[in-house]
Amino acid sequence: MWLGFALVSALFLGLYDVSKKQSLKDNAVIPVLWFNTLFCSLLMLPFTLLSWKTGVLDGSIFYVPTAGWELHRLLMLKAFIVLGSWIFGYFGMKHLPITLFGPINATRPIIVLLGGLLLFGERLNLYQWIGVIIAVISFYLLSLSGKKEGISFSRNKWVFCVIMATLLGAVSALFDKYLLSRFNNMFVQAWSNFYQLALMTVILFTLWWPTRKKTTPFQWKWPIVFIAVFLTLADYAYFVSLAQSASMVSIVSMIRRSSVIVSFLCGALLFHEKNLKSKVIDLLLVLLGLFFLLIGSLQ
Repeated sequence: MWLGFALVSALFLGLYDVSKKQSLKDNAVIPVLWFNTLFCSLLMLPFTLLSWKTGVLDGSIFYVPTAGWELHRLLMLKAFIVLGSWIFGYFGMKHLPITLFGPINATRPIIVLLGGLLLFGERLNLYQWIGVIIAVISFYLLSLSGKKEGISFSRNKWVFCVIMATLLGAVSALFDKYLLSRFNNMFVQAWSNFYQLALMTVILFTLWWPTRKKTTPFQWKWPIVFIAVFLTLADYAYFVSLAQSASMVSIVSMIRRSSVIVSFLCGALLFHEKNLKSKVIDLLLVLLGLFFLLIGSLQ
């Protein structure tokens, strides 16, 4: 069951990336991200209020329980980590082709796996080491594909942003497994969104608003709404998957990264991006690396 939820999450995550790319084209990053957190919070607000004020959702999968300050403090920390990943990721997504962004971001499960190795004393088997090696090779080939478009992996700040987003996203995935093994998934999702909105509101009015006339102007685009819708659906399926006792965060993370297939196809069909032949080889290597990691994790 948890594998099925992970696959559903991957589908919506791919559509989320496409909506994000469309929304960020010639647009200001910070307000787009703020609207994302706003709409995600609005989608979760009715479940929270109904759970708090009525008994309508009692015992259902949409019930949002209450919790003490200890958990709220952890969710504030999660909000900082997630927003850091999003801010880096949004800027990287805006300035890089989605057919390059997606495969780089798809290396996140490697970091999650290595995080398990360093933090939880896990050991890699032969298949997992093969997956890691293939992923490293694919990352090198992606850098060669980037050079064909004038993008240097060692000197391009937007590549650095994507790498930082990937690292923070991996940290968030490991933290999610810790949280969801102890707390209700609806509570984690709802209150994470509320704290992210609060933090983004501070960032919006302290960093973007004073300089808004000197930077890329903000323009409303309807895909901004779909960012929140697809992200909320992807996160719900993801949290339900991780909340099940049999789930493995490394496998869930790998399956979710298959969302790169959706974003890559849309990058080719909708955005008509360049050098697709070489990037297809890079993408296939990324997926092959994820396959070996999956096989190794199921041993």
